[in-house]
Amino acid sequence: MKNLKKYILPVLLLFAGSVIAQQTPAPQQDRAISIVGATAHVGNGEVIENSVIIFENGKLTTVTDAASTNRQYPGTVIDAKGKHVYPGFIAPNSSLGLVEIDAVVQSDDEDELGELLPHVRSLIAYNAESQVVESMRPNGVLVGQIAPRGGRISGTSSIVQFDAWNWEDAVLKEDDGLHINWPNSVRRGRWWMGEDPGIKPNDDYSKDLQELSSFFKNAKAYLAGPQEKANLPFQAMKTVFNGKKKIYIHADSEKEIIDVLAFKEEHQLENVVLVGAYDAFKVANQIKAANVPVLVGRVHETPQMEDQDYDLPYKLAYLLNREGILVGLETSGDMERMNSRNLPFYAGTVTGYGLSKTDALKMITSNTAKILGVDDSLGTLEAGKDATLFISEGDALDMRTNKVARAFIQGREISLESHQTELAKRYTEKYGQQEKK
Repeated sequence: MKNLKKYILPVLLLFAGSVIAQQTPAPQQDRAISIVGATAHVGNGEVIENSVIIFENGKLTTVTDAASTNRQYPGTVIDAKGKHVYPGFIAPNSSLGLVEIDAVVQSDDEDELGELLPHVRSLIAYNAESQVVESMRPNGVLVGQIAPRGGRISGTSSIVQFDAWNWEDAVLKEDDGLHINWPNSVRRGRWWMGEDPGIKPNDDYSKDLQELSSFFKNAKAYLAGPQEKANLPFQAMKTVFNGKKKIYIHADSEKEIIDVLAFKEEHQLENVVLVGAYDAFKVANQIKAANVPVLVGRVHETPQMEDQDYDLPYKLAYLLNREGILVGLETSGDMERMNSRNLPFYAGTVTGYGLSKTDALKMITSNTAKILGVDDSLGTLEAGKDATLFISEGDALDMRTNKVARAFIQGREISLESHQTELAKRYTEKYGQQEKK
């Protein structure tokens, strides 16, 4: 019996691996592809009703109106009349690929022990064969910023594309930014300790801010000195101080946001981005003056406070965009990895609360690309940029018509199959057979 058990486990693991493995990444583009007749949503506010899109060697070469070109299209020609073409959607501030199953500790790599961890890199923990990552592609979400969680300084994020063998193949921009979880200025009463359950000031807020400020000052002093003794956290701050690495500060309340802007000035920080920023509409003028972009928290939420408008999460993007702030949409929160596939529908929701469809589209394409610093290659359908795009049968911001027919990452046509689509086909066939009986 013992010998039998010894052989059963490896066989089961082998079988499980064959079931859960991701679709094989697509090969490199080997011929030109021309998409003709589709409505092209360029991502910068421009819409071309009858377009020609041509790409070779993974790069876009032509994006124009069909009336301005001849009829000789190179390579494989895709007739897309009546369909729509979009740049691949970008999911910022995501933990995709860092956690597969919340209840399985061994599959959770989103957090590390400690509070001040600027040297921790999320990229090396990224699982390119995640089934959850695979499920993003059928909705047009083709790129993501993979960010760590936990601690005061969580570590650095990296930007990846969602069709790869491993993290080395997936990476588009390595260690793009540092993520800081700003201290909470308020807290809820601990009922289990007999405290009033209402919201009250956090007595440790000033102390937490001082600790964060001291870390920045000490890191600067260390980098300015001889550095005789290695200090990995301080060394990791070099690219933060010289502006090469962005600083994503996660903060929500009005007071916290004001303190973030003051912190930026005090430490002369460049490239600061606010993440979440729930109360940002209250201090929009200050945010605009500081030239700080905002990644607005998940749209499909209820208000955080009882006295707030019921639709505040839906219209926050509009309120900030109206003030001239560069805005992108992010999806963190409960079930955030699974919910990231709903990114286009968050953009669709904000169109009902003040924003045009072109402005909403920017918030998951060109605006996000600018905020992440990858707008030279992603975010819009323009010659010279990566051919990362997809063809939808209808409006990609509407869950009723977002039906991705074909998708390409850097010119490679990727599979739109996933574990979920395979199960859908399996049970559709099953119940179809039963109906015939």
